[in-house]
Amino acid sequence: MQNYENAMNLMSERFGGKDSLIAIATKDGERMYNRIVDACYENGAFYVTTYALSNKVKQAEANPDVAVCAVDWFSGHGTGKNLGWVLEPQNSEIRAMLRKAFEWYDHANNEQDKNCCILEIRLTDGMLIKDHHAIRYQIDFTNKSALLSENWGAFA
Repeated sequence: MQNYENAMNLMSERFGGKDSLIAIATKDGERMYNRIVDACYENGAFYVTTYALSNKVKQAEANPDVAVCAVDWFSGHGTGKNLGWVLEPQNSEIRAMLRKAFEWYDHANNEQDKNCCILEIRLTDGMLIKDHHAIRYQIDFTNKSALLSENWGAFA
């Protein structure tokens, strides 16, 4: 359990409550698509403000299995879900977090457009790297566990 808590602390330190660039890969039939987006991390998920009619949302709705990669040494998999219009009452806490994290929020989002939505990427698994691979966490977000590897050793 300590490995998981350490990994979650590092995830929060690196990505929590702030604007983080991540790549999101989605699939449309047999073809893969990848794009860089601004995201904010909170409790095992990355959140993105986007447009409901965008390809990334359409593809995540058709096939919710997505892959993510963050510049700060994280890659993993998750489930993409359109949480709907940013002004829906159930999105108020996430919207507040995103408005705080993205200083450009009001310039890039038209909240009056009901297609202005929040895409959630709920992480299922991932690899978190620290100190240029000296420390690696193999994280299972679903079962809240993590294996640790130090100095390129085996995961334990």
